[in-house]
Amino acid sequence: MDVIISHNPDCGTSRSALATIGSAGIEPHVVEYLKTPPSRAPLQQSIARMGISVHEAVREKAAPYAELGLDNPALTDDQLLEAMMVHPILSNRPIVVPPNDVRLCRPSGLVLDLLPAQQRPAE
Repeated sequence: MDVIISHNPDCGTSRSALATIGSAGIEPHVVEYLKTPPSRAPLQQSIARMGISVHEAVREKAAPYAELGLDNPALTDDQLLEAMMVHPILSNRPIVVPPNDVRLCRPSGLVLDLLPAQQRPAE
């Protein structure tokens, strides 16, 4: 099973999701999005495929969120995406991409829904 995880090694939720995938015997392709941020189009496509709003894809706890005034409801999706391009830390994570799906796995236990039943680790 081919799985991609948009990962931040400093994030406990991201580390937990990565460990769950690994304990299922799957070696995912790990993309450290702070080192290799996605370009705008793939980020927009991932958000759309996840079925969430751009606002939901923005990490509110990240330091620049408040400093940039991103809690302003008048901001457009384009403005939020631009902030995410300039400050990749604003991207909520981990985003897990198995075949035919994309999911924000927050909390990390949501990753279990993406794994084949026979590969899910025992709880």
